[in-house]
Amino acid sequence: MKNLLILGGTGFVGSALCEKLVEHFGAAGARLTVPSRRAERAKRLAMLPTVELVETDLGDDGRLTRLLFGRDAVINLVAILHGSAAEFERVHVTLPQRLARACRVAGVRRMVHVSALGAAADAPSNYLRSKAAGEAALRAAGLDLTVLRPSVIFGSGDRFLNLFVQLQAVFPLMPLAGADAKFQPVWVEDVAAAIVRSLVSPSPVPEVVECVGPHVYTLAELVRLAGRWSGHERPVLPLSDALGRAQAALMGLAPGVPLMSADNLASMRVPSIASGTLPGLQALGITPAALEAIGPSYLSPGRGPARLDGLRALARRY
Repeated sequence: MKNLLILGGTGFVGSALCEKLVEHFGAAGARLTVPSRRAERAKRLAMLPTVELVETDLGDDGRLTRLLFGRDAVINLVAILHGSAAEFERVHVTLPQRLARACRVAGVRRMVHVSALGAAADAPSNYLRSKAAGEAALRAAGLDLTVLRPSVIFGSGDRFLNLFVQLQAVFPLMPLAGADAKFQPVWVEDVAAAIVRSLVSPSPVPEVVECVGPHVYTLAELVRLAGRWSGHERPVLPLSDALGRAQAALMGLAPGVPLMSADNLASMRVPSIASGTLPGLQALGITPAALEAIGPSYLSPGRGPARLDGLRALARRY
């Protein structure tokens, strides 16, 4: 497994994965190809030995197939959190279907696919239903498939805890929809390690692995922790279901990437925690890191992205 195609490799998890693969195989031990529509946005990866950035459009079946020829395996990390039903279908269902066909043409059998906890055909959100449909499409293709289902992923540069840090740095109160929603956050480095071990393990790997940390939290608890570690802790005001839906609807209408949408709120009706019936990270020999051991290292004032909080405030860039 030394000639790998990594779809979605320029993102949060993908960047951690590329670094972990380079670390595992060494400077001359693997060829890692990362396609991107805008390769110039991934200059951090270009600095890694053995990583090749390819500027291309994955929407073209011919290009996708050509990228797969000669690969030992493909890792699919492509996903969206916000969008219409059609957009979720295109990214989470149609792309896996096209990827399965391209693998068949190119002769690639091994795939690691990152899905989500709570993915199910009868789930309450487009996000979770489309994730389940994507998994089903890949299974139907008869691939040598490993599916990783993470809870919310944290780490330096995440868009989850850092978002709540930024909001609490500005607002005196945190009105919060879905305050009682449950999560079992997992460190991005542990997810990256799980992908690597799924590829290189000499022992059989479970078909589905739930990627979670050691502790369960409510959303309100996570918001408070993010505020406390960053020095901006604010009172959390849990919203009723009706007010939460109204808040999510308004946020979903805002220009740009929404902070929350009605579909996000629907997803939170399903606890993002381990089922207790499927293997976890321990099945891959990984002891997951606790949020309390990692969070302060990048959220505390003067550390991680927070070290530039003062300059952001002066520039009004919160």
